[in-house]
Amino acid sequence: MMFHDPMAVAQEKMTQVCLFLEQHHLPPTPLNYQVAYTHISATNKDLDCAINKAIKAHTKIDCVFIEQLYYQFLDQGQKTQSELLEGVDSLVTELHENAETSQKQVIRFAQQVSQCVHNLDEHNIQKSKRALSTLTKQTELLLKQHKQFKQALIKSRLDYERNQKLLLDLRKQHLLDPQTGLYKRHYLHQKVSLWQSQQKSVCALSIQVDNLDEFSTRFGDVVGEVVLNRIANNIKRYVVESGLPGRTGKKEFTVILANVDLDTASVIAEKVRKGVERLKFVSAKGKIPLPNVSLALGIAQLAPEQDFNMLAKRADYAAQKAHSLGQHCYISH
Repeated sequence: MMFHDPMAVAQEKMTQVCLFLEQHHLPPTPLNYQVAYTHISATNKDLDCAINKAIKAHTKIDCVFIEQLYYQFLDQGQKTQSELLEGVDSLVTELHENAETSQKQVIRFAQQVSQCVHNLDEHNIQKSKRALSTLTKQTELLLKQHKQFKQALIKSRLDYERNQKLLLDLRKQHLLDPQTGLYKRHYLHQKVSLWQSQQKSVCALSIQVDNLDEFSTRFGDVVGEVVLNRIANNIKRYVVESGLPGRTGKKEFTVILANVDLDTASVIAEKVRKGVERLKFVSAKGKIPLPNVSLALGIAQLAPEQDFNMLAKRADYAAQKAHSLGQHCYISH
């Protein structure tokens, strides 16, 4: 979204944006700044409503939550996707027109052949030559148009493959967290809304890595990222058939499960916990074994009047409850 504020107004808004980012401990990244500036400018009612609702509900406004808002309300990728689809539609239209032209030429050629045969006269050599000459020219024209149509088909196929790759890359950027490869928060939000409309019961499993900061502090950020990615891959492996895993915080994952009750969700949570906590990490320097991963898990079931944000918040609170009680998992009732 482009803004054309006078310098004095822009400076005042910048001050408010900085205060907003500082209040919620958000780094001044371009994405965070754009969402905050749009909110301060009050130019997007849906975005303002979502932020105000989150503040009122004491929902943690972190980078992942801001990213969800960006993709929900400000994402320019939707425009790019529409332009790509329009390009594909244009290709289909062009091919259709070329096919119709070729069909007309074939019909015309068939008529010329028929007329040529009719004009062939063994008693009138000149007339027969003229008929054969006309037939030769029509044949050459038809072959030329067929060659052009074939080239158009090749070009259209290359354009289609290029657009298909661009759409796939765009979809990945839009849906997947670049660090872990798990789904972004806004996609989980969309899926829960869809499942609600289909009258499906929905459970959420919050998985919090209690000691992730320890890995980064003691062994460096690179080790912390390796540990995070290993955990993410492990979670994905255990829930790939039963739910959608997403990254919803710096050290938090959320898995949404459709048509699953709390008892089944508890079984899945226990499998995930055991699988992740069995992971072993060894430092490349000196082969020193690193600490085991410690998880806290929380489970919540979606109520009819709730949305994904409230569901995820309840699951998050349940995980915090499990941590405070020294338990592996806690179910929110």
